[in-house]
Amino acid sequence: MAQPHFLCMLLFLVLSSATACDRCVHQSKASYFSDAAASSGACGYGSLALTMSGGHLAAGVSSLHKQGAGCGACFQIRCKDSKLCSSKGTKVTLTDLNHNNQTDFVLTSRAFMAMANKGKGQDVLKLGIVDVEYKRMPCEYKNQNLAIRVEESSQKPYYLAIKLLYQGGQTEIVAIDVAQVGSSNWIFMTRNYGAVWDTSRVPNGALQFRFVVTSGYDGKWVWAKNVLPADWKIGVIYDSGVQITDIAQEGCSPCDDGNW
Repeated sequence: MAQPHFLCMLLFLVLSSATACDRCVHQSKASYFSDAAASSGACGYGSLALTMSGGHLAAGVSSLHKQGAGCGACFQIRCKDSKLCSSKGTKVTLTDLNHNNQTDFVLTSRAFMAMANKGKGQDVLKLGIVDVEYKRMPCEYKNQNLAIRVEESSQKPYYLAIKLLYQGGQTEIVAIDVAQVGSSNWIFMTRNYGAVWDTSRVPNGALQFRFVVTSGYDGKWVWAKNVLPADWKIGVIYDSGVQITDIAQEGCSPCDDGNW
């Protein structure tokens, strides 16, 4: 069972590792992928990434990807060329790791063009790379709970790998425990990569989960009481029955939080 002091230490390490406040507006550059499917690798979403944000996806640098904890985070991003780009910009979901430190983001072409004023999408696309400013925003999935997909690598009853989908709010899931429904014998899961977590100690029967999420200036447990049936199947997406709406706060210096 995960202990309270472990939770506190884990949250301290996660929160103190952030290089900049999420609530601040940041200045950088953005480029784009020619192929939307190329923007889903390091988080493990695969083709399911295209169901997020209407295909407005982004690969973020390591400080945004956060070794997978940043997967699924939402950002408002806008191009700074007022002649070509709108002041609103577009909202994107982080689905991959950007290995090129020349830009904080690499966007899908759809998201890149969505920053433009009406009729200027192709003109922005021709630039290839643009100056941008961005800010993290809460993710919103209307009528959609946090979902858990059982990965193909799972081998019942010896190994379980799950992928988290449609995480709302402005938080990060930093730990997951799993137990048989009705049991208090919690087993911790490990982040395999991105949004994929696994364990080789699979409880019998129907399964419940609890998640540690960053919330406020600290953290909290979110408990999904009955998620996987006893006869869970690989490749199936299960409704967790809960959604996360919290917004994490950071004890960082005052900054420009923009006018979005």
